[in-house]
Amino acid sequence: MIVPDLIAAVPTGLTPAQLKSIGRLGGVRAVLPVDGGRVTVNGRAANVLGVTPAFRSWTPPETAASVVAWTDLANGDLLASRSTAGKLGLKAGTGYAMDGATRVTAPLGAAVSLSVPGIDAVVDPQRSGQLGLIKNVAVLINAPGADLTTLMSQVRSVIGSGGKVVNLVPVVRVNNLPVAQVSVPAGQVPSNYLLLYQESAAKYCPGLSWTVLAAIGEIESGNGANDGPSSAGALGPMQFLPSTWAGWGIDGFGPAGPPDIMNPLDAVPSAARMLCADGAATGSAGLSAAIFDYNHATWYVNEVLQLATEYAQAYG
Repeated sequence: MIVPDLIAAVPTGLTPAQLKSIGRLGGVRAVLPVDGGRVTVNGRAANVLGVTPAFRSWTPPETAASVVAWTDLANGDLLASRSTAGKLGLKAGTGYAMDGATRVTAPLGAAVSLSVPGIDAVVDPQRSGQLGLIKNVAVLINAPGADLTTLMSQVRSVIGSGGKVVNLVPVVRVNNLPVAQVSVPAGQVPSNYLLLYQESAAKYCPGLSWTVLAAIGEIESGNGANDGPSSAGALGPMQFLPSTWAGWGIDGFGPAGPPDIMNPLDAVPSAARMLCADGAATGSAGLSAAIFDYNHATWYVNEVLQLATEYAQAYG
């Protein structure tokens, strides 16, 4: 899960040098260039992005977890936002004329939640080329914890007066983080990281927002992409030190047997259990203190809370 904090657009497209410069700005963790333009879908104007498979990580968890949606996109189908599908009268499985540089007919694969306000639909690179969408017309920017006002100014300097930068993350109070109300049926395990974060918080720390676990998982390992060991010897998707794991590791949703520090089904519930014992569900002060105990650095607390706030706004 990568939250787009800003989007920068240039009507003629961003150059490779501009994209590289934006990626090197302080606080920027990830960038994703996208094609785009305004075309006609089913006789109505629509803002459409041409995206690579990497865009999946930038969408809300429920969208990213949909294997069907991304299979449809890879097959040349259109993915539309739910509001756009309703507005344009689009139905899944039905083919619609799309008019851009050429006319193509593509079925609606699915109506999904997208992460970029104002975008009606997305297509794959092949459809993007057929429609004549502008290459690299915009770039999504992820910068958790950065001063977005300063960053927006820096991005404007890179793209020039003809471009536009938009903040995609409205300010949200930390104590409004969503708390999941879920229950795992007996014998079943969470099938993806989103459900794992939600169900771990609900079962092992009622009152803790799943977004905090998601933020820690993203910061520590990229949701299991880098399990370590770290320079300090931390391991697994939640980066526990073996000495800490010895006291807090539990057999959460994983298979019966000793708790496995490398298995997210054990590691995420263990993190929720430890945070809860440190007061994470007792209010904003307790939450900050618990995160500090997880990693003894003020910057870390700020970054987790900032990212959790972004998840709450985008996915809550």
